[in-house]
Amino acid sequence: MADQSKQPTNYGALGTLVTVFFFWGFIAAGNSVFIPFCKHYFNLDQFQSQLIDFAFYLAYYVGALILFAYGAYGGKDLVGKWGYKKSIVYGLLFSALGAVAMIIAVNANVYAGMLVGLFIVALGFSLQQTASQPFAIALGDPSTGTSRVTLGGAVNSFGTTIGPLVVAIALFGTTAPITDEKIASLGLEKVILLYVCVGALFLGAAALFFFSKKVPAGINEEKTEKANKALNSLLILTGFLIMMFVPVFTSYKSEEAVKIDKMEKRIADDNKLNDSLLKQAGVPAAYVKELSAKEPLVATASLDSLQTALPAAAQTIQDVKTAKTAHVAQKAEIAALKHPLEKKRMYWLLGALGVVVVALLVSNKMARSKPDGWGAMQYPQLVLGMLGIFVYVGVEVAIGSNLGELVRQKEFGGLSSSEATPYIAMYWGSMMIGRWTGAISAFDFSKGVRTVLMFIVPLLAFGIIIGVNSLFGYDMSPLYYYVVCVVIQIVAFYLSKEKPARTLLLFSVLGIAAMLIGIMTTGKIAIYAFLAGGLVCSIMWPSIFALSVAGLGKYTTQGSAFLIMMILGGGVIPPIQGKLADVIGIHQSYIVAALCFVYLAIFAFVVKGILRKQGIDYDAETSGGGH
Repeated sequence: MADQSKQPTNYGALGTLVTVFFFWGFIAAGNSVFIPFCKHYFNLDQFQSQLIDFAFYLAYYVGALILFAYGAYGGKDLVGKWGYKKSIVYGLLFSALGAVAMIIAVNANVYAGMLVGLFIVALGFSLQQTASQPFAIALGDPSTGTSRVTLGGAVNSFGTTIGPLVVAIALFGTTAPITDEKIASLGLEKVILLYVCVGALFLGAAALFFFSKKVPAGINEEKTEKANKALNSLLILTGFLIMMFVPVFTSYKSEEAVKIDKMEKRIADDNKLNDSLLKQAGVPAAYVKELSAKEPLVATASLDSLQTALPAAAQTIQDVKTAKTAHVAQKAEIAALKHPLEKKRMYWLLGALGVVVVALLVSNKMARSKPDGWGAMQYPQLVLGMLGIFVYVGVEVAIGSNLGELVRQKEFGGLSSSEATPYIAMYWGSMMIGRWTGAISAFDFSKGVRTVLMFIVPLLAFGIIIGVNSLFGYDMSPLYYYVVCVVIQIVAFYLSKEKPARTLLLFSVLGIAAMLIGIMTTGKIAIYAFLAGGLVCSIMWPSIFALSVAGLGKYTTQGSAFLIMMILGGGVIPPIQGKLADVIGIHQSYIVAALCFVYLAIFAFVVKGILRKQGIDYDAETSGGGH
């Protein structure tokens, strides 16, 4: 006989709620296409293009910190006071306001304004995410709450898969490859149209929530646990982060930076003029393009042989050679100015990372010696887990956001930003493959059925990604053999035995291996290795979360809020990799991703001992949605 005491699931409200999960994935993954577009449209360096991630993920931290501060001073959870329903509506309206700000900034052609718009959109997401996950659990029996969160994670992953495709169509207007030069000459009208549609969707979802009688208010009047010392620590951390980033931003207005910009613009203008003169002199356009891509010294050697082959254009070619020779000295001067400037920026960015690490570790040390006022921060598993979430979100975003620039390199195919879209979609699709597979354990299948599904589901998800991209008109044949990486992930799932510590350790080691293979090779093997970062990241969020809040008792809700704050990693680590790419090159900059996976492996290993001392079964089965 069925258990009549079980609370039935409110499927009407749940169906409305999962639309919010879709928005998070759609916009966040779409940024990976938006980044290379903005880089070429606004002529940015790799660090500046990564400020899209900085603005987006910083907003999650700021939003969560504001909510925590309200609870710390007021003694009540603001989201609980408003109710989950109203909180989600307010969050959607705030995101709609961000879309309006984005439209205004795009219309004014101001990159900084676009960053502000994205910040406001993500600030609304922060409120939505804080309310949505506990709301999903509250919409039915608590014993099946994880399944509802998992469903949200699966829908979120679908958003991450189609987000890059839709954004690419909106930005480039076609699935056919277009050059970066054409991208630079595109108008921004389609970006305006994209955010008009996005803003309308936010308003539509808000109206759907507000007027739906099936969606309960979800008010929670429980008092929050005091943690004023933890709040002060986080505020100090925020202040130091600002101190680290301000010198980086102001350095772009320094005398050296202005001089570099002027010299680079002069060289670019000269190259355009030289290309035009060579074409007028009868040099084939394909040869001119090839010549333009070469370094000045190499180009002058090629011009020597061209001068012999085209005596009628000898004077024009000589003039171009003279200009190219001048460029050699100018580029040497640029390098002399840029190298110390880039190193200085790199030090400040590493300082920002150091601030987060030191602040959290010192806070935990102080909390353990005198717990009063520190709340959940007295637990080492939580603080190490906060760093784990910081690093995990950072590496997940950094791999995808730098991928567009990576495949532009000659040794990786020399693709334009528009041609990179299917690779970016496959990276975020890899997250979907892993999350759909991880979601199997949330349902009450027999062991035999579960074993079969763990093999079928990831392959089915891979097929869906290939199919959806193909429907959008992209050639997916270069990615067919990526199925080998999916099979490796399937084997890893079987070996992990659904235990969070083992899962995190195994997938972290695979992440390290993938990044090192990618760094040490080029071409398709390296691309597959970097794409596999999505497969290994896909299952990490629930594992880190479960290990971090284990044993927190009455501080579990507060600990969860601290973990949400550490989505900040998506705003700090990608700019660090972006700046490192400016210094040592985009390919080698993926050492940042390898080091992130090293920390996650260490956390998975160390947290076992910490929890064992507290008498906690750290290998309890878990499953959950994903960020």
